[in-house]
This record gives sequence, structure tokens and C-alpha cells, in this order.
Amino acid sequence: MAERLDAIVIGAGPAGLAAAIYLARFRRQVLVLHDGDSRAAWIPRSHNHPGFPGGIVGTDLLERTRRQAEAFGAKVEEAQVTGLAVEGDGFKIITGHRTLSARSVILATGVVDRLPDLPGVEAAVRRSLVRICPICDGFEVTGQALAVIGDGPLGVREALFLTTYSDKVSLIHTGTAEALPDDERASLVKAGIRLIEAPLQEVVLDHERLTALAFTDQGRLEFDAVYTALGVDPRTDLAVQAGARRCGDGRLIVDDHQQTTVPGLYAAGDLVRGLNQISTAQGEAAIAATALHNRLREAE
Repeated sequence: MAERLDAIVIGAGPAGLAAAIYLARFRRQVLVLHDGDSRAAWIPRSHNHPGFPGGIVGTDLLERTRRQAEAFGAKVEEAQVTGLAVEGDGFKIITGHRTLSARSVILATGVVDRLPDLPGVEAAVRRSLVRICPICDGFEVTGQALAVIGDGPLGVREALFLTTYSDKVSLIHTGTAEALPDDERASLVKAGIRLIEAPLQEVVLDHERLTALAFTDQGRLEFDAVYTALGVDPRTDLAVQAGARRCGDGRLIVDDHQQTTVPGLYAAGDLVRGLNQISTAQGEAAIAATALHNRLREAE
């Protein structure tokens, strides 16, 4: 086993790389391990991230942040982490080809979006033809005809949220009728949101933009933008291996300093709280990294 590091960060999205910047500037030996599949890389252009009035492409933001972390001495390596366990007063981290040891760990593994079962949907998300975050880009569709694909109360909440930007919002409910209680239906009526209950068959693209959805029994309906609100699955498998506890929604339980229920194991970003925003992920990473450094400093 190699020399024990001060910290290993698992995940190289906005949270993981921000944590690496802080840890490196605290003069800690830090290694970032990632699988090359950051959710932030899907962002065509973010217009709500502070400091970039013209917006910034997700991959560009990741590249800038990685270079900043490396400039202060952090190491960033692509590797699939398959195991995480408490070992003595630290942690054992297993990748596909080696075992590492660290005094502490920050998890920044994010979430996986549940996308509609449609051909080419991932490519459509990357091109903003299908959208997953109205907080991020609802402003850009102000006044347009909008549709939300959902299968329960989450879809209702997202449709209601989008009335901030448009009075032409439809909810395409793909779940069972029982999954949409009467009070949820009433809130849609009150807000002037059209409810469409029909199986979704396909997304039709025209001239590089999404213009229509086809249904089995309601014909062709046209929208300017479509959001998917089917939920996410937090990537908490490694945390659970190490003994960390989760909330009812599957996200990790952390204290005010981002420490999980396992001492020395911290978490930041989308796998912790439900806002799923770059700025909050980076803030949580700063809190986690500072708490980690102070914990090690006290031990020393």
C-alpha cells in the first residue's frame, strides 16, 4: 500500500474540485479520484453561476477548476473507485488496480438523473433540447410554451415552479392516475397548468430544437422547451460501504460541517442536499475541506 494521504476526494465535479483547491491550499496531500462522468459536464452553458455574466459551458468550468486545484498541488486522477472502508483511524480506498490509504475522505459523487425512456435523450439534455434544472435555466425560457415530464408530486412541484417564467406550462404525467392525488390536481388547476395524462412515445426534433411531443391518444402537441422531473438517484454506494447513514430520500446525512455519520468521512454536493446547484456544492465543499483540515490539525 502506498503512503497514507491526508485526504482523498472521490468525484471531480464542482464540489470535488472545490474541495481539492481548499485542501491543497491548506497544504494537505490530496488526491482526487473520478470516473470521468461529472453531471456538470452535461451543462451546455450555465448563466446563473456567479462571475460569468456571459455564461460558462460545464466542461469549461470543470477544466478551469481542475487546473486551479492542480496549480496548488492537488493530484487529479481518473480511476473507478470500487471500495471504501474504515481502516484504523483512516480509510482504505480500492480502485480497479490499486489500494490507497487516507486519513480522511470527502465524497462528491453526485447523483444520477432518471431520464425518460426516449431515444437519444442524453444527447438531447447536453444540447438543452430536454432540460433537467429549471432553477438553472428557467430564465432562458421565459414566456415560452413549456412541458414537464413527471410521474407524481415532483412533476407537479416543477410545473408550479416554472409558472415563475411562463403562463404556458403543461404537465405530462407518465405515472398512474393514483400517483397524482386530488390535492395535487387541484393545485395544477389553480395555477392554470394543463395536465396531460398519456404515455409518452417520442420526442421530435426540428432544426436543432425540440418542437413537439407525440402521444398515443392525444396526437401531436408542440412545446418550445421540455423539462424532465423524474427524480435522481444519489450515488451513495461507497458511503454505505463505509457505514454512513442516509436520509429517507436516499441522500447522505451530514452535520453542520458536512461530516457524515462516520467520523472523518465528509460529503458535499448533490448527494447531500436536494438543490443540485453548482454554487451550493462548492460552498459545501469549502465547509467540508475546512472541517477536515481542522480535524487533522487537532489530531496532530
